[in-house]
Amino acid sequence: MMMQLMRPAALALILALSLFASQSYGQLKVGFYKGKCGSADVEAIVAGVIKQRFAADPTILPALLRLHFHDCFVSGCDASILLDGDDSEKMAGPNQSVRGYEVIDAVKAAVEKRCPGLVSCADIIALATRDAVVLGKGSRYNEQTGRRDGRVSNSADAQNGLPGPDVAVSQLVRLFSRKGLTASDAVLLLGAHTVGITHCSFITDRLYDFQNTGRPDPSMDPALARALRRTCPQAATVDSPVNLDQNVSSSNTVDASFYRQLQLRRGILEIDQNLASDVLTRQSVSALASGAVDFQASFGKAMIKMGSIGVLTGQKGEIRKSCRAINRR
Repeated sequence: MMMQLMRPAALALILALSLFASQSYGQLKVGFYKGKCGSADVEAIVAGVIKQRFAADPTILPALLRLHFHDCFVSGCDASILLDGDDSEKMAGPNQSVRGYEVIDAVKAAVEKRCPGLVSCADIIALATRDAVVLGKGSRYNEQTGRRDGRVSNSADAQNGLPGPDVAVSQLVRLFSRKGLTASDAVLLLGAHTVGITHCSFITDRLYDFQNTGRPDPSMDPALARALRRTCPQAATVDSPVNLDQNVSSSNTVDASFYRQLQLRRGILEIDQNLASDVLTRQSVSALASGAVDFQASFGKAMIKMGSIGVLTGQKGEIRKSCRAINRR
């Protein structure tokens, strides 16, 4: 009830305070690698590779955002998603469409050339994602580093630990809470859907037979549903892509357009649209859509917070020589 009666200005203040309350997490810190690689600037090396890759393929932005999220939400931000193996995380169903591994490999090769055995794959994921966000016209945030790499990667952990596109908002909030994140953090981090695509197979039920009603999802703008049915015919043999942000002019730009689309009932995934109507999250969506809360600055803070989940520091974990395999002992 208190959330329902809260004024937007008060909500904006609470969101800001929750995001700025802590500037460091564990032993992570900004500039961890400064002075540790001679005259080389580790973060500049990472940024240089990402700039080249982004110029050739801007879709590495949503790819890296997804890879980072899927890594952190399983066993913590320990690069376990990068490990190869018949039963590794990358083999789990939710990770079958994750990509960007070759980008991380390229960054790892570049830093190993200048600073062998120094930079963890977990830090590379976090830094590469941040640099891609900046190239996507998002605000630069001061990513903290000092992570070490994990040695364990199980497909079952990923299969059971990642939310699906139709998860209930209450379940999503509980999942985020178990990771030390708030409902506001959840809204911000799903704002990564301001870029990237999904595929028709993930939304067919919303277009044709929502909850076995034989009708489209009533929460979707009817004009959008009609347009999407042309893109996603019911008997289609090709799983066509669909932009997650239906504002075509900013579908690969990190901005608040995503939230404004939700308020117009133009969310593509069921969970995205439900953020705008559920009592747990709707005021956060409204504040971001209206600009009462600055999305870009707040998104960066939420990314830093997410990047601290379950990190290995100090003597824990290792610095992998290859991001795809643990070091031999």
